[in-house]
Amino acid sequence: MSKWIKTIVVVLVVGFCLYYLFNRPEDAAMAVKSFFGAFDAVGRFFVELAK
Repeated sequence: MSKWIKTIVVVLVVGFCLYYLFNRPEDAAMAVKSFFGAFDAVGRFFVELAK
């Protein structure tokens, strides 16, 4: 892809994230918690695997 297409895609993604954050803050918070919760689950898996 050319540089200007990448720039447009990034601007659209950031714009959507900001729109979602300001219109549905509770849902946005739950999405962030779920995202980081997945890393926590992977970390616990490897800790248990190492025991």
